[in-house]
Amino acid sequence: MAKTWTEKFHNGDVAKVCVMDRPRLGFPAGAKMLIPTPADVLEVVNQIPSGSVTTPVELRKTLALNADADVTCPLVTGIFLRIIAEIALEELGAGKTEVAPFWRVIDPKSPLAKKLTCGPEFLIQRRATEHA
Repeated sequence: MAKTWTEKFHNGDVAKVCVMDRPRLGFPAGAKMLIPTPADVLEVVNQIPSGSVTTPVELRKTLALNADADVTCPLVTGIFLRIIAEIALEELGAGKTEVAPFWRVIDPKSPLAKKLTCGPEFLIQRRATEHA
């Protein structure tokens, strides 16, 4: 049976900073790369003020800075953004009003937006509501 989004969030992993032995993902050998946890990503997403938007690149920069790393793994961060978004959508569906504001970081035109159960239109609507 597939894991739920909540089970994926609570995966038991701990954040780690690895020194890259060779260039990867556009980052040079010797760079310190943060492999965050879902909770690390959630903490930064929750700090984005209402009416503001940021990019995954800026999110990763903040995560790296917080962990004294040079970069944050873009693949893992993207996966965790999706997990956070899907949990928030489930919570909204259950009537919760305060959820992780994932729409402030996921661009409606991004491939990730198309994968979300809400689709890009939800992101556009939420952003418009906060800017009104």
